[in-house]
Amino acid sequence: MSAGEQIPPWLQEQVGRMQQLQQNLQSIMMQKQHIETEQLETERALEALKKAGDSDTVYKAAGSILVKSNKASLVSELEEKKELANTRITVLTKQEARLKENLKEAETKIREMLRGPPSQGGQSAGTPK
Repeated sequence: MSAGEQIPPWLQEQVGRMQQLQQNLQSIMMQKQHIETEQLETERALEALKKAGDSDTVYKAAGSILVKSNKASLVSELEEKKELANTRITVLTKQEARLKENLKEAETKIREMLRGPPSQGGQSAGTPK
């Protein structure tokens, strides 16, 4: 395509679709990274909590304050939070894989569209012999 040519609407549509897929993929990857970070923090908190004695005083964060709690309920709460994070990571990983596949298909479709339909005689239109 020369500098003076307009991008055809069908190509603009496919490029726009591909850009949307790329944005969605980036968003999913950022969400996944955020949840993985939360999961790591939860695991560290669980480890520290399990090292504490049953008679030790423990606190949990509630906004910007700490509230006295008991060890057993905190362990249960953190394990549930960790399990939820695992589930969310699994879902996001599947979405990420699906988006990567869709992106690959969109790129292939754009390449095929740019090549144009196969012409008679085995040569593409406008190609000198």
